[in-house]
Amino acid sequence: MPSESALPEVVLVLTTAPDNDAAESWAATLVGERLAACVNVLPPMVSFYRWKGEVNRDAERQMIIKTTRARVAELRKRLIEIHSYELPEFIMLSIEHGSEEYLRWVGEQTGAGG
Repeated sequence: MPSESALPEVVLVLTTAPDNDAAESWAATLVGERLAACVNVLPPMVSFYRWKGEVNRDAERQMIIKTTRARVAELRKRLIEIHSYELPEFIMLSIEHGSEEYLRWVGEQTGAGG
């Protein structure tokens, strides 16, 4: 059985989309281009944030992107290309532990594994 150190380093990337159509289009693009193994598009939410000195309220969709650390730079570049926001959310979270089978699958789907 391979050691955990041989597994790809899987990370989660968070971003938001303005609506369902954008979120689904971006998710399909990222998975189709093997920049992500899976993208979850969460139900609509309301976001409050300060932008250019004003408090804003907008409906958004949270996206959870599963990928490998090796693909993060390419993922970020591509997301900036397709994203409609001037300053898109791009937050990467390291995964402390996960099932070997799932982590291996993420690596395979993003081209980081056999």
